Amino acid sequence: MRAPRRRLAGMPRDEDGSILLLTIGYALLALAAILVCVSATSLYLEQKRLDGLADAASLAGADGFTLTLDAGAVRAELRDGAVHEQAQALVDEVGADAALVWAGTPDGVSARVTLRTQWHPPLFSLFVPDGVTLESTATSRTALR
Repeated sequence: MRAPRRRLAGMPRDEDGSILLLTIGYALLALAAILVCVSATSLYLEQKRLDGLADAASLAGADGFTLTLDAGAVRAELRDGAVHEQAQALVDEVGADAALVWAGTPDGVSARVTLRTQWHPPLFSLFVPDGVTLESTATSRTALR
């Protein structure tokens, strides 16, 4: 024969089992927080990866200079076409899913590159958007001025 269940003093009988519902609710809340944290970390890392690729592409673009002789002094000069060609070659070589939006030189001595990619969350979540467009711009100057 089973012993009767003990009830806490002052607790009505219809409150039995409410702890289970609270536990399930908190577990679902914790799971949602974990999914959002994983997605936020993935988004942050993807942006940092795109920033690094933009830096590398702008450095490659800055290496696309031509030497010119100006009043007896040798000068390194950048042109938009050369910067774009060098940056595109690097982006193609890396094989990333980033697209080269713009590459050129605003002043003839620095290379500016803009890359764009689409980020998707690694795990399905109702709390995170399905995709976000990320963009990164980097500028590098030529070593020879």
